[in-house]
Amino acid sequence: QGGSFDVADRMFHSVKSTWESASRDNMSDVRELTPEFFYLPEFLTNANHFELGCMQDGTVLGDVQLPPWADEDPHKFILLHRQALESDYVSAHLHRWIDLIFGYKQHGSAAVEAVNTYHPYFYGDKMDLNNIKDPLIKSTILGFISNFGQIPKQV
Repeated sequence: QGGSFDVADRMFHSVKSTWESASRDNMSDVRELTPEFFYLPEFLTNANHFELGCMQDGTVLGDVQLPPWADEDPHKFILLHRQALESDYVSAHLHRWIDLIFGYKQHGSAAVEAVNTYHPYFYGDKMDLNNIKDPLIKSTILGFISNFGQIPKQV
């Protein structure tokens, strides 16, 4: 990242604001939970006291702000996430997520019906970078892929 942190307002600082952005407020916010949300409470704390910056509203960034049900305890937050992931409900519905990410709802009309479509740049099987001759366009596409990832191959 060039030896510096991102702009404070764009950094992960609050579970609530990140959830609201990804689930409601910003349809281009396509984040998903990383494995750390289920096993690593330390990723939620600024144990080294890095100066992460100050947001436009004056909030100084430090530890990630957790939801009230976590009682400001990263260990409790991770434990409850893991319990939810291992719950009967998730076990009964996990196939739906697999269909979206790896299965038939990844492309075509099923993807449209499931509101699971992305910019064509993110579909690796649809984008042949070797055929793009303009270096600026190629660099832009690679930037998108580097920052946002690609849709995995369908299984």
